[in-house]
Amino acid sequence: MGAATFIDIILAILLPPLGVFFKYGCAVEFWICLVLTLLGYLPGIIYALWVIVK
Repeated sequence: MGAATFIDIILAILLPPLGVFFKYGCAVEFWICLVLTLLGYLPGIIYALWVIVK
């Protein structure tokens, strides 16, 4: 995938699963981010940023 844009990073902070969805679609990364966000907002943000920036 390409480099993360400013919009990708803002979406990852505000709505982590949505940011990952726009980057990867309904792949495994999205579902992991969704579960982490439901368990705790901060783990969802951290995972979303990590997945989008990697």
